[in-house]
Amino acid sequence: MSNQKLLEVTDLHTYIDSPRGVVRAVDGVSLALDYGKAVGVVGESGSGKSVMARAVMGLTPSTAACTGSVLFKGREMLDLSKKELREIWGKQIAMVFQDPGRSLNPVVKVERQLTEGMRRHLGISKSEASSRALDLLNEVGVPDPERRLKAFPHELSGGMRQRVMIAVALACEPELLIADEPTTALDVTIQRQVLDLLRRIQIERNMSLMLISHDLHVVAGQTDEVAVMYAGRLAEWGESQDVFDQPRHQYTSALLGATPSIEHQRHTPYQVIPGALPSPTNPAEGCRFAARCAFASDKCRKDQPPMLTVDRGPAHTAACFHPVAEKVGELVGR
Repeated sequence: MSNQKLLEVTDLHTYIDSPRGVVRAVDGVSLALDYGKAVGVVGESGSGKSVMARAVMGLTPSTAACTGSVLFKGREMLDLSKKELREIWGKQIAMVFQDPGRSLNPVVKVERQLTEGMRRHLGISKSEASSRALDLLNEVGVPDPERRLKAFPHELSGGMRQRVMIAVALACEPELLIADEPTTALDVTIQRQVLDLLRRIQIERNMSLMLISHDLHVVAGQTDEVAVMYAGRLAEWGESQDVFDQPRHQYTSALLGATPSIEHQRHTPYQVIPGALPSPTNPAEGCRFAARCAFASDKCRKDQPPMLTVDRGPAHTAACFHPVAEKVGELVGR
């Protein structure tokens, strides 16, 4: 039986020319995604999450250069032409963007935006596509779907527009759905509804999901595995439960500590990660997190730590010379 993954990203680099110099947005990321599984990609804004996802899709700007490998079902995505990519977009890989107000065409009704992809990729009639569009709106929980099909995007609330965007992405039954910060512009209640919807559909359709967020708690309970990115590199990777229960990279631990939770005691200040992300055009040598890490040593500032298996199992890896130990406050390898 083949052990081939649905998606295999190996040593991916995405460098973008800018007036300030070459931006090293993604700088050597490797990860994999199994068929029917969900992975969360988390990290602060500017860590390279969205650029990595767009490189997987082949949606990087013309000023970007991508090297490494992105295998989707064994096919090298980085070698494909725009024409070949258009045959994959929507049908095999689809994306839900941060702002549905900008992703949906404001002068085209919802029905046409839902049916265009189906008619092109699935070769079905206009009436069949309209029927499937109605079913999709029902599936994603849009009330009064017959009326919503005839509406323009601006006539819908933010939550409804995001549900329509998800329906558009699901229209051609892709094998991989990439959701890039899909709840950023929504209030907390709607955020939870959208996240639960994505997870339910992913499981019901046995579809693979890449959920991108700057908030670790957004992906909690919604993914099977989680990848933590920092300054263009992968800091930690493992099963979601392991990473949340026992983070091993100092950055992951700091990120969790800085996130508000209902268990936080009143009048107690939150942890703050000092400093800021390093310059993407002139990053320091060694561990990119060293300048903000309380446990950094000269070795951290000089050498880049490799991704190594930590002692919780082969599925949990971290790129840290001084990983967080099993007991809080204790370090290993110091």
